Amino acid sequence: MAGHFEATPGGGAAVALDEVEIAILRSLAVQLLELIGPGDEPAEGEDPLAALFAEGPSEPPSDPALARLFPEAYGDDDTELRAASAEFRRFTENDLRTRKRDDALVVVRTLDALTPAGDEAAVLTLTADECRSWLGSLNDLRLTIGTRLEVSDEDGGEDGSLYRLPDSDPRKPMVMAYLWLGGLQETLIETLMP
Repeated sequence: MAGHFEATPGGGAAVALDEVEIAILRSLAVQLLELIGPGDEPAEGEDPLAALFAEGPSEPPSDPALARLFPEAYGDDDTELRAASAEFRRFTENDLRTRKRDDALVVVRTLDALTPAGDEAAVLTLTADECRSWLGSLNDLRLTIGTRLEVSDEDGGEDGSLYRLPDSDPRKPMVMAYLWLGGLQETLIETLMP
C-alpha cells in the first residue's frame, strides 16, 4: 500500500503516507486553495438564493495556472466563439471554483485527521465521495504544477526529459512532486474502476 492507493470495501480507497508526504500534500492543497481564492459567501443578512444566481467573470484568468484550471469553453479563434465562451464562463466559473475549493478542503481535512506514529506511515482511508474529491484535487494540482513547469505533451514522453533532470536543476523538486502526484492519481483511478 505504501505509495499507492488500494481499493477498500464500499468503493473507497486507502494509502499509507509518512509524515513528509502528508506535509507535502497538505501544503500543495493549501497553495491550491490560495490560488483558487476565497468563495463568495453571502454577506450577513443577504439572501442566500441571490448567491445562486450571482454571475461570475466573463474574461479568462490572466494567471496561466488559473487559465488551465478554468479554460475557455469554446476556444478563442473567432468573435462568436469568444462571446459564447464568455457567456458560458459567466454562469459556470463560480460553481467550478466552489467545487475545486471544496475538493481541496476535503484533502486538507482528511490529511489533518491523520496522526502518523513516529517513523510509521499513517493509513489514509477515504470514502467513495472523498475519493472523488481527492481525484479532482490531484488532477488540479498536476495541472497547476504542470503549467508552472511549462510541461508539454513531449515532456516525460518518449524522450523522458522530465525524468532526466539533473539534481542541480531548480525545477527538480516540483518535477518530483508532479510525477509523484501522477502516480497517486493513477492508482486512485485504478481503485475506482469497476
